[in-house]
Amino acid sequence: MRRVVITGAGTVNALAHDLPGTMAAMAEGRCGIGPLEFADVGRLSVQIGAQVRGFDPLAHFEPGKLSLYDPFTQYALVAARQAMAQAGFAAGLGDGVDPTRWGVVTGTAGGGNSTVNDAFRAVFAEDKNRVHPLTVPRLMNNAAASHLSMEFGLMGPGFSVATACASSNHAIGLAFQMIRAGMADGMLSGGSESMLNFGGLKAWEGLRVMSKDGCRPFSATRNGMVQGEGGAIFVLEDYEHARARGAEILAEIKGFAMSSDAGDIVMPSVEGASRAITGALADAGLAPGQVGYINAHGTATAANDRTECAAVRRAFGAAAEGVMISSTKAMHGHCIGGTGAVELIACLMALQGVIVPTIGHDAPDPDCDLDVVPNTAREVRADYVLSNAFAFGGLNAVLALGRV
Repeated sequence: MRRVVITGAGTVNALAHDLPGTMAAMAEGRCGIGPLEFADVGRLSVQIGAQVRGFDPLAHFEPGKLSLYDPFTQYALVAARQAMAQAGFAAGLGDGVDPTRWGVVTGTAGGGNSTVNDAFRAVFAEDKNRVHPLTVPRLMNNAAASHLSMEFGLMGPGFSVATACASSNHAIGLAFQMIRAGMADGMLSGGSESMLNFGGLKAWEGLRVMSKDGCRPFSATRNGMVQGEGGAIFVLEDYEHARARGAEILAEIKGFAMSSDAGDIVMPSVEGASRAITGALADAGLAPGQVGYINAHGTATAANDRTECAAVRRAFGAAAEGVMISSTKAMHGHCIGGTGAVELIACLMALQGVIVPTIGHDAPDPDCDLDVVPNTAREVRADYVLSNAFAFGGLNAVLALGRV
């Protein structure tokens, strides 16, 4: 089987609109959560979120094309441009690269949720009889994947994955498997989301899992998640292909595993999560003691954090005492289908020598008694890292990465 590496990364999120800015914010432990600003926010009981601010679509897209792009597609396109530029493809794949061997897999949970919200507002609140003629192409979940393939001329496999909060990890994992199996030489992969609007948040309020005052993963005072928006896209490539063209390698994807709880639609399972962790370790050929850092799913809900810590202990055994585990959601919010992609940036940082903290941690929880790297980053380089994603519906996806 072929080795698979990451040669480019890009992001748009509440912390920054690019990779360097996001890395700096994560290292500083900066919080991107604040009061929300959009129509009818006063009608919501939850009025905080990690909103992408200062993003001007017209600075990135021609007005004629912008009508095709829901915000979740805009974030994916801008992040992909950054990733392709870093990978050495700013001017396109080039003559020496076969575009039919390159494809796209993206993850999203809500797809064009902002477009849906606008269309419902027009029809129900404003009594209009028509919606924008491009409403369907904007709202479909595969819109980002399709526009990425068109922008960069990628003619290989292209599709989107929707597995709630695990969407990005599933997308990246599937792209990894396709390259490793020889089905493609390179893939753009990651995820994006934009559900910070009245309709999107009103639906989430119904679940009663949202915090009104902040995100505090693994802390005894935690009282729910805080939603964010944005996304991240990565260039995945066959190792020999990348080396032959002299590309800088950011990390190697070593393994990937998926599992289903087959239990409850919203309550997570220790057994299901631990099977995904154990599977990723086995696929990567790693022992638990070799892993220095885990980027946790860490939503700051009582059930998720407790279950995840128990799952890590079950999968790692005695080695759980020596692993660092942190959640970055207290900084960039829970970006739902895009969250695993944004969080993968913290994994790249751990491989480079910075362990991103769990900010907002104000009181230890005996049920979350792992080393959660509270509040302050550490200058420690991990050789191998894991990225956890555990979604509503009991769908779990875990990535294993290492340095080359």
